[in-house]
Amino acid sequence: METDLSPVEEKAILICGGNVKVPKDFRPPFRLSRSTAGPGAGSASLVLAFGGLRVKKSISREEGEFELVGGPEGYAMLRNGQPFIAELELKPVLYHSPEQAFFNLGQDCIFDCLFCTSRKLSKDVVKDLDLDRVVDLILEAHHKGELKAVALTSAVVGSIRQTIDRMIYVVQKVRRELPDVPIGVEPYVESFEDIDRLHEAGANEIKINIESFDERIIEIACPKLELPKQLEFLRYAVQVFGRGKVTSNIIIGLGETDRNVLEGVSTLASLGIVPSIRALKVNPMNREVMESALGELNPVTPERLIHLNQEAKLILLAHGLSTTSYHTMCHECGCCDLVPFKDL
Repeated sequence: METDLSPVEEKAILICGGNVKVPKDFRPPFRLSRSTAGPGAGSASLVLAFGGLRVKKSISREEGEFELVGGPEGYAMLRNGQPFIAELELKPVLYHSPEQAFFNLGQDCIFDCLFCTSRKLSKDVVKDLDLDRVVDLILEAHHKGELKAVALTSAVVGSIRQTIDRMIYVVQKVRRELPDVPIGVEPYVESFEDIDRLHEAGANEIKINIESFDERIIEIACPKLELPKQLEFLRYAVQVFGRGKVTSNIIIGLGETDRNVLEGVSTLASLGIVPSIRALKVNPMNREVMESALGELNPVTPERLIHLNQEAKLILLAHGLSTTSYHTMCHECGCCDLVPFKDL
């Protein structure tokens, strides 16, 4: 069961492709991951490992572009009924991510970015955990020896100030008990003070998302986001957290050009920031609203995803930056994106 594809090409195809079908009687050897944040919110997922890489994929017992075959003694994967990956393993997640306790502290967002499905989830999917319970789960994972990092994100619940306060509460409690464990935070901030407070609470790394480097797309898809202001916050965050400790998402597939994406990577790299280039996830919950606002969306191809990340790697090299300086959140996890210096 061999193909001529490299593991990087296989991973890119999986990232850009559809669900993985599993047998109706499939019983995973560990609990499934269920995302409650961003465009993949609401789906049950598995982490697949092959060729030294790993990727998280939504699963379905009904249909899928890919199909998991085999059993606990060994798995393989088909694509559209044809051999695709000869050997792969299923990897457990700690909370949302392998070896990381990655928690979303709130889903009921006051923002309304078109691609995000968090707000649209039914209440049986959304798990609004008490903050002290989140802390307890993190400490339990540490005591079991499974924890390498902590990461926290959150929708903007109530107000930005309230959301930052909730995040700081968890960071402070965890830092008090675990002085050496890396902690990453992914907040929406509205002031330099928010960045200072998160760092003082004990966070080591921060992600402040620009979502796109195309201001026209931001105005339509994330009308409450302002690119110049986000760049100001990112510039300040580097002063506080340091080079190679600040990151940002650039979503592709919203109608932007490759040139625009790489201009965004260059701008961020010049500030000491290593972004993630993330392929847009389109699903029944967000497709109609996005296409009515942005027009027909061309799916991100594996070739484009690889090309942009290869070019981004060269840009990062020129600025003396690497994804390997990060120990929390998406660069460390590597399940949803191609990660320069790790995957390619």
